[in-house]
Amino acid sequence: MRLLRDVRPVLKAFVAAQPRRLALGAALAALTVLMGMALLGLSGWFITATALAGLQAATALRFDVFMPSAGIRLLALGRTGSRYAERLVTHDATFAVLAALRERLFRGWARPEAARRLLARPARLLFRLTADIDALESFYLRLLVPAGAALGAALLAGVVLGVMNVWMGAALALWLIVAGWGIALAVAARARPAAVRRAHAIEALRARVADLVAGQTELVMAGRIDAQREALAVADRHLARADHALNRLEARAGMAYGMAGTLTLVGVLLAAGALVGEGAIGAPAAALALLVALTAIEPFAGLRRGALEAGRAWLAARRLAPRMADGPPAATAPVAPSEMGLALRLARVSVVHPGSRVAVLHDISLDLAAGERVALVGPSGAGKSTLMAVVAGELAAASGEVRSAPHCLLTQRTELFQDSLRDNLRLADPAAEDDRLWAALQAAGLSREVRTMAAGLDTALGEGGLGLSGGQSRRLALARLLLRDVPLWLLDEPTEALDTAAATDVLRRLDAQAAGRTLLIATHLRREAALADRLISMQDGRITADLRRGSPAFDAALKALRPD
Repeated sequence: MRLLRDVRPVLKAFVAAQPRRLALGAALAALTVLMGMALLGLSGWFITATALAGLQAATALRFDVFMPSAGIRLLALGRTGSRYAERLVTHDATFAVLAALRERLFRGWARPEAARRLLARPARLLFRLTADIDALESFYLRLLVPAGAALGAALLAGVVLGVMNVWMGAALALWLIVAGWGIALAVAARARPAAVRRAHAIEALRARVADLVAGQTELVMAGRIDAQREALAVADRHLARADHALNRLEARAGMAYGMAGTLTLVGVLLAAGALVGEGAIGAPAAALALLVALTAIEPFAGLRRGALEAGRAWLAARRLAPRMADGPPAATAPVAPSEMGLALRLARVSVVHPGSRVAVLHDISLDLAAGERVALVGPSGAGKSTLMAVVAGELAAASGEVRSAPHCLLTQRTELFQDSLRDNLRLADPAAEDDRLWAALQAAGLSREVRTMAAGLDTALGEGGLGLSGGQSRRLALARLLLRDVPLWLLDEPTEALDTAAATDVLRRLDAQAAGRTLLIATHLRREAALADRLISMQDGRITADLRRGSPAFDAALKALRPD
């Protein structure tokens, strides 16, 4: 029951994504198995009946060879078509379901603290989105579909043999279900620890390989390259041991199904022989019974692979279930237009980081009027970036109220992806046409450089935007910001790490494009704070001063900031 509770949210989401196509695929799989059994059984009956009919001229002339041969052709063609349709439907449905689950999981991460958790454990979350989601396909393709097809095979075998003898048919159906499913359940229970160990070993191996490749320079400089190689070798040995355990279980499962098939065939042979001896059935019916019994165990043997992978699928479902059970993420409450023309209101906001009891923001209250430009200033650790994260919805407030107009955050670090320039820009507006993209690049001062590139907007960037200079990357981020038509811009140290000339150009363009918008800037640089009409000084997570342009205190605070 505990295992069922662990996987119920994921199975519910899995089935709800494509219920009709999943059901159709399972039905086609069962139909394929049943037609295969019928084809072999009818063929055996036909061959035996034809041989017996040919012993005498009278029976040979009366024997109808056309109807059975037509049935055999129909079953052969139908089995081929149903097999193709089953593969097409089940895999297409599975891929559609996995895509929907990935989207649901990704949306489940779009909550406060999501980016911070992603930066803290990127490999783990990547595995959840890729390997764990992929592992869920075993529930359907290798467990539910084969189990349904095997049940259909057992029932068909029971019906066919039940026509000959009720007790023989009932005994065969019961034996197939108990033996076939019982072996699969036993294998799944024995394989679960090894499958879980294998999943952990694969994750460790991938993470350590990535660390070795990406950080080999730092590892060599720190003298830790040999230790990292040994850690990688340890993970590889753990994986090899888990694979060996699973391979042994697979061999034993194959032996168990082989023995079950032999016992089934022997039992049916003895029962059919007794019925023939009694004159209850003829030789063709006995051949039909043997061949149906021979093929009835094969669908159960198909559960072997799913039983071995059930532990991995269970682990994936257990990891993903909390996010699958979550509802849609709560958005920051918008500011109503009638609220005195405000773009942002913070009322007695306090923030505590997860796992800590110490508040990093204390009772913050702040109002920003629409069109106002405000800079948060203060020493490192004062709480500027934390306050920006709260406004952006990236960090949840422990208490107080946050109400914000639609906004866009320009982070300290330019986040670019290994993709084309066009697709990096379209993160801000997926429907943007090329004319609008060029206009944004023109406003950001990057259009001339892009036009000189051979591929233009199709120019491929490397990881992290490799191929662009620091100034070009920041201008591309600015162009992306311009594509977001929102009234509030959140700028977290927008020109950090840029040289004076590049920073001056970026700030000049920001100033020109921000007309009519509200700006909230976190900075410790004079050149960035000079954009603001109001300075909010912070210290130890508290607002210590609220200064407006034109006052001596404003000029003094601006002058005290770090120069360009």
